[in-house]
Amino acid sequence: MNDAPDAPQLDTPHKRPIWAYVVIGLVAGFLSGLFGIGGGIVIVPLLVLLAHVERKRASGTSLAAIVPAALVGVASYAVGGHVDWLIALILVAGSVIGAQVGAWLLHRLPVGVIRWAFIAFLAVVAVNLFLAVPSREAELALDVWPIIGLVALGFVTGVLSGILGVGGGIVVVPMLILLFGQSDLVAKGTSLAMMIPTALSGTLGNLRRKNVDLVGAGLVGVSACVTTALGAAVALSLDPRTASIVFAAFLAVLIVRLAFEAVQTGRKERAAKRAERAEEPAAD
Repeated sequence: MNDAPDAPQLDTPHKRPIWAYVVIGLVAGFLSGLFGIGGGIVIVPLLVLLAHVERKRASGTSLAAIVPAALVGVASYAVGGHVDWLIALILVAGSVIGAQVGAWLLHRLPVGVIRWAFIAFLAVVAVNLFLAVPSREAELALDVWPIIGLVALGFVTGVLSGILGVGGGIVVVPMLILLFGQSDLVAKGTSLAMMIPTALSGTLGNLRRKNVDLVGAGLVGVSACVTTALGAAVALSLDPRTASIVFAAFLAVLIVRLAFEAVQTGRKERAAKRAERAEEPAAD
C-alpha cells in the first residue's frame, strides 16, 4: 500500500521511530510546563539525535509541535490567573517584527559571535536567578516605559529567534522576572501565551516551504500535552526561591550544550574555509 518507489522517506510511517517522537514529546512537554518555554530548545536536538531528522526540518517540526503543548500550558497557568494576556500581546508585537529583522540579519552578521554573546547573556541570567527571589504578589503597571521595554524585549527575542533559532521563553521568562519584577508564575504563563501566535505564524511559513513533518509534529505535540500540565503543576507547587534555582540550573545545562554546539560549528566552519583555500590554487 505504501510501497510506491517515489514515496518520500521522511514521511513514510514505517521509517519514523514513533517511540522517539513520543519520548521527545513527554520530555519537552514537562519542561515546557515547568519553565514556561516552548520546548524547541529540547525538541530540535532530540529530533536530530534520536529520530535522525535533518536539522532544518527538525526546527520546522518542533515549531508545529509547540502549539498544542503551549495551549495546554497556558490553560494550566490561566486557571490560577497566572497569565497576563496584555503583556503577551505586547511581546508578540515586538517579536513578530524582530523575527523578520533576525531572518534578514542572519547572513549579514557574524552568527558565531552572536551565539557566544547569547551564551554569555544566559550565564549572567543564570547567576542572577540563583540570587533573585521572585515575588508572586508583584504586578507590572503598564505605563509608557514598561510598554516600550516589553516591545523591546519582544523585538530582541524575535531577532535572536531569527538568527539563532532559539525559543522565546528562554529569554522572556527570566527577563520578565529580573527586569520587570514579574511573578515567576505569571512570567511562565505569559511566555507560553506569547508563543502560540508566534509558533502558528512560523509553522504556516514552514508549511509553504515544505519544511515540516506534520505527523512527527503531531506525535511530539500530543505526547507533550500529556506532561505539560504536570510540569505546570510542579512549577505551581515550588516556592519562588526553589523555582528560581531550578530554572537557573536548567539554564546552566543549556549553556553547556550551546557552548558545545558553538565549538563544533566553529570547527566545521574553519575546516570548510581551509578546504576552500586549498582548492583555490587548483582552480587557477
